[in-house]
Amino acid sequence: MKLSKSHDYIPPQKWVWDKENGGKFANINRPISGFTHEKDLPIGNHPFQLYSQGTPNGVKVTVMLEELLALGIKEAEYDAWLVRIGKGDQFSSGFVKINPNSKIPSLLDNSKEKQIRVFESGSILLYLADKFKKFIPNDFAARTECLNWLFWQMASAPYLGGGFGHFYAYAPEKIEYPINRFSMEVKRQLDVLDKILIDKTFICNEEYTIADIAIWSWYGALVLGRLYGADDFLDVKSYKNVLRWANFINERPAVKRGRMVNKISGYLGSQLHERHNADDFDHKTQDKLENQ
Repeated sequence: MKLSKSHDYIPPQKWVWDKENGGKFANINRPISGFTHEKDLPIGNHPFQLYSQGTPNGVKVTVMLEELLALGIKEAEYDAWLVRIGKGDQFSSGFVKINPNSKIPSLLDNSKEKQIRVFESGSILLYLADKFKKFIPNDFAARTECLNWLFWQMASAPYLGGGFGHFYAYAPEKIEYPINRFSMEVKRQLDVLDKILIDKTFICNEEYTIADIAIWSWYGALVLGRLYGADDFLDVKSYKNVLRWANFINERPAVKRGRMVNKISGYLGSQLHERHNADDFDHKTQDKLENQ
């Protein structure tokens, strides 16, 4: 298929799905919901079953679970199963049963008699925070401020990922208008964060919360040079307060572990495709498995 040049394209009267649109994710993106194949999801022995991949949204949840475990909360033990979104695993019948929108991460809480499904990364963070009364303020006003920023991230990240990231890094051709438009949005978002972090250790003053976990997984990764190869283009180093905050959180042991879970790219020693026990970090990273 020959792509239309951006200045030649005239939208038809009615949009028609072109399965061969040339984009990086053309083989898995589709305008209809539901499963494409029958496959049950595996179930491990721990209270929580996580089905995910180590994208920023996936990292939010694995960091949260590792932070809870670091506090000695054994009830937060989890099995992390790899869902390879590039291969369409999220369209299995088992996954769609948990999340009808076929997006990772998705979580099953098997700690009670009645199984509870939780999908959307922000919802999972809030669910875990409320369940264990951790990483969310008790004070009503402070809790509200935390939720302000949690939902800010959920609303803002599509401009960064689906907007800027897609057109800058993944689209089949570079088109000036959307790259400029989404660059402006992302830089405004970084400026918002840089200004609120001028005199704060964390997003909500001096308390580390789910707002930090959610925002760091996207914007922390961005300023640390881990997203889209765009750190120079967006001049991320100019956002000094965001960079300080991102580096500070990056050193947390639970964050380091959480980043490894369901990770399928980069240094093999940083990839723990599945996590079922705490000692998997020492014995089941890809470098060790591939050398067996």
